[in-house]
Amino acid sequence: MTRDRIDTHQHYIPAPYRREMEANHRSAGGWPTPNWSVEGAIALMDTEEIATGILSVSAPGTHFGNDAQARDLSREVNEFGAEIVKDRPDRFGLFASLPLPDVDGALAEVAYAFDKLDADGVVLMSNVHGTYLGDPRYEPLWAELNERKAVVFIHPDAPPIEMLDGMPSPLLDFPFDTTRTAVHMVAMGVMKRHSKMKVILSHGGGFLPYAAYRFTGAAAFHEGITPEGILEDLRKFYFDTALSSTPASLPSLTAFADPTHITYGSDYPFAPSTRQFNEMLDHSELDEATKAAINRGNAELLFPRLARSATRTTLPR
Repeated sequence: MTRDRIDTHQHYIPAPYRREMEANHRSAGGWPTPNWSVEGAIALMDTEEIATGILSVSAPGTHFGNDAQARDLSREVNEFGAEIVKDRPDRFGLFASLPLPDVDGALAEVAYAFDKLDADGVVLMSNVHGTYLGDPRYEPLWAELNERKAVVFIHPDAPPIEMLDGMPSPLLDFPFDTTRTAVHMVAMGVMKRHSKMKVILSHGGGFLPYAAYRFTGAAAFHEGITPEGILEDLRKFYFDTALSSTPASLPSLTAFADPTHITYGSDYPFAPSTRQFNEMLDHSELDEATKAAINRGNAELLFPRLARSATRTTLPR
């Protein structure tokens, strides 16, 4: 079995981060926090043909209500992740965490993550304490990420609504919140103004591909945008396949997305069914060139340091 996939949706759980979640009685939207270790991650990666995993902190992110503590925690988890990458640059990459909604702290951490830690990108939660990513207060951050041509990974968090009994947010609400923040970003012009950055949406973009044409109706409520412009900006997003490589999801995703904008995602260690979803991707009706692009080639374009010239396979632009 050969290792080939580049996993753009793989999580890590540093001990300080776990302690902070427990101290604040928080979890990933009511989902149990699994065990994690570098050794366990590599074992899963070897089994599932994953060459490299780009690590990120999952929901609820690093801000638990105090700006100073969020800055410290973000720095701590980012330095922890950078050490993992330093030890095994072939097997791991890093999406650095930012202490939003503290914009000044986030800008400082962007500079440290890229200039000192050589991060591969940043991870943002879909909402932070109910503030979504199209909010004008985040404009300085988007401008900086765009100037750096950064790769931005957006992970969902629980929306500011009551969770249904027996329905933890990752099960039901996360796809909704990814969709909500993506459409908000487009309607507020974020994707139009900042076209140099690359933004990956988790879990196949929630239900964005399925309902994209419905969202063009936002043009009626925002001056200066058109239905055609909304579709154009929605197609600027990248989409990972985490928990989304099913016979029901893939046709909608591949019908909507730019074929070079789909990347492989495992959602390890939060998804106990990684193998099941990998098998559905591997045995899907997609042609082999498309599968190769999703598994590796498209991510090589996002992360050139991981490119293998001998095995590079991508779809034509």
